[in-house]
Amino acid sequence: MLPTLADVLRLPALQRARPRVVVGSDHLDVAVRWVHIAEVTDLAHLLRGGELVLTTGIAMPDESAALRRYVDDLAAVGVSGIAVELGRKYHSDLPEALLGAAREARIPVISLDREARFVEITEAVHVRVVNEQLEELRESEQLHEVFTRLSVDGAQPARVLREIARLSGCPAVLENLTHQVLACDLNGEEPGILLTSWESRSRAARTGQRTVHDPAAGWLITTVGARGQDWGRLILICGASPTPRLTMLVERAATTLALGRLLERHQESLERQTHRTIIAGIVDRSYSDPEEALVRARAVGVPLAGRQLIGLVLRLRTDGTGLAAQARLADTAEGAARACRELRLPALVGSLDDVRVGILLAPPAQEDPDSCLHRLADRIRERVGAGPVLAVGSRTDDIREVRRSFLEARQVGDVAVHQTDHRPFYRLPDLRLRGLLHLFRDDERLQTYVERELGPLLAYDARHGSDLTEMLRRYLAAGRNKALAASTAHLSRPAFYERLRRISHVLDADLESVETCLSLHVALLSLDSVRDRLQS
Repeated sequence: MLPTLADVLRLPALQRARPRVVVGSDHLDVAVRWVHIAEVTDLAHLLRGGELVLTTGIAMPDESAALRRYVDDLAAVGVSGIAVELGRKYHSDLPEALLGAAREARIPVISLDREARFVEITEAVHVRVVNEQLEELRESEQLHEVFTRLSVDGAQPARVLREIARLSGCPAVLENLTHQVLACDLNGEEPGILLTSWESRSRAARTGQRTVHDPAAGWLITTVGARGQDWGRLILICGASPTPRLTMLVERAATTLALGRLLERHQESLERQTHRTIIAGIVDRSYSDPEEALVRARAVGVPLAGRQLIGLVLRLRTDGTGLAAQARLADTAEGAARACRELRLPALVGSLDDVRVGILLAPPAQEDPDSCLHRLADRIRERVGAGPVLAVGSRTDDIREVRRSFLEARQVGDVAVHQTDHRPFYRLPDLRLRGLLHLFRDDERLQTYVERELGPLLAYDARHGSDLTEMLRRYLAAGRNKALAASTAHLSRPAFYERLRRISHVLDADLESVETCLSLHVALLSLDSVRDRLQS
């Protein structure tokens, strides 16, 4: 950043000459790029702009018209100011023609009341300019290293904004083209103040150039995009007019965000990431004030305040890892979000983990919630297929109770994924015995019961690599119909009957007894619940 004329006037070399601003005291914030000593009037063609012209005035013309022409020529090339040493030609005051022309051209004029050593002044200013430029280069190199590392690491937008806030000391917000917040780092500021009515405030901010400062809002704004496709705006809430360093910072950060967008095509969208962060904040109780979740949701275009809220979980039926599983989860989340948009249902939609997508739904007040859920379930099935199970938590009008709704929906989904009745959606009462056992899955008495009923059979399978536990499951699921169970197990009847005899021997149990089979069936369902707890 170049020094201003005010900075230059404070240098000791100039202070010794007792500088006095005669004209243009309100224009001292102009940058000084260089100092030019000139004792001729025909010098404009030698300048490039930004110079402080030093002169004794000895060669200045006496005619008023010539003095005005001298100032106009300097103004045309954009000099920063004119400093005239008194004593050689002008002893106490500068001519009014010079001052009037400078006043009209808004060029500061400084009189030097003592004899000045122009060489010292020139050297001092040039050293300051060169040092400022070196510092700017060092800062540019630092920013280049920081954002290059973020680009190479494939950093998520939240991490990029965290770096922007750290380097600038200002809140940073990334929004989409409809002025909804995609990500932000408020640098410790109050969300209720900075994000309230965000969309309307953002729409009122100045636009036009790719990077612009809106003095009324105190925002430094730059467009984010690549390949001619702009998709957002990066906003630094910096207050006063930004320094060149801040401008360089937001532009370099915008480039990093645009590059990251190009590289993340196979990952979840930025909107899903933002929704996921808000949902996680609610479930994990990360917000010191629960109302902050409402403010953040409103900033991303999802009004939740004053509405009935329902936590939903889309539970995938198959587990998995790697890019394929990530892509399947991302597709499910995007499909669910698209379904909500098409039905005009306000909702936050984002992945909860590797097999679950969370939906915080705010159904319309005028519509029956069950009707709304049926419409949503049908549209989700159209968008993502019949694979995932839709689990529904309890309704609430308090954002503080949403966590409980999500936890309930998660429990329901973990049980419903084993159901075979294929309902549009499941609530806890729909799960009957499985739901009850799932609620008690952490109770050591239930775990002891499973071991007492099935422990010998599980140990036998582990030692021999057999599938007797699965055969018992098929027998009980078929209502003790041996022929049907053998068919579903793809075994001949004699082979299946032999396995049943072995199960009866290992467990020392009568598989013809209805009560014994009921007890074993409950134990198998309990085993599923216990295993789900260990895997989740």
